[in-house]
Amino acid sequence: MTKAVVLLSGGMDSATCLAIARAAGHDCYGLSFDYGQRHGAELDAARAIAVFQGAQHRVLRMDLGELGGSALTDASISVPTALTDDIPVTYVPARNTVFLSFALGWAEVLDADAIYVGVNAVDYSGYPDCRPEYIAAFQSMANLALKRTVEGRPIRIETPLIDLTKGEIITKGMSLGVDFAATVSCYQADEDGRACGECDACRLRKRGFEEVSITDPTRYQKS
Repeated sequence: MTKAVVLLSGGMDSATCLAIARAAGHDCYGLSFDYGQRHGAELDAARAIAVFQGAQHRVLRMDLGELGGSALTDASISVPTALTDDIPVTYVPARNTVFLSFALGWAEVLDADAIYVGVNAVDYSGYPDCRPEYIAAFQSMANLALKRTVEGRPIRIETPLIDLTKGEIITKGMSLGVDFAATVSCYQADEDGRACGECDACRLRKRGFEEVSITDPTRYQKS
């Protein structure tokens, strides 16, 4: 069985991504980050998802809040609830580059053949590090960066959700047994993992369940 590192945030996309990697026959290693985000509920969800899906799991700690510049890591910046045509302040500068770099290092240590990441370029907030061209550029860099790749054994960056709508992601996840009630997507969930229902992540999640006419199992703070 080949190994794969799966970036596991605790949200619906990463939970589906892990299920896809398992269905592809990989021995999966979930990787999450305690990076100074607003709440720890998503990490609790990531741990539960890893256990439920039978993946090994670890959490790396760093403080991207030291750099600031994002509503997700700086408490002085409010999480927006209004729609915008610009890249929102919930964008965390270089986050996916940092996360994928750590995943790349762990994949080489594990002698893994793939890294799965649940980036999406359809129903998303416009983050630049979720685009196909970004992933292609990171793959090119990865092919140059590692002992393993120099030896002719590249590590593939797999993005199985990149062209799917949220509804399609939900349908795929449900077909693979993902428990979406256990996932946390909200940018400002409370300590119990209940979602605000107003941030961009909540709006996209709600719209996905509406798209496929499935009851939203999310626990909201205002119900």
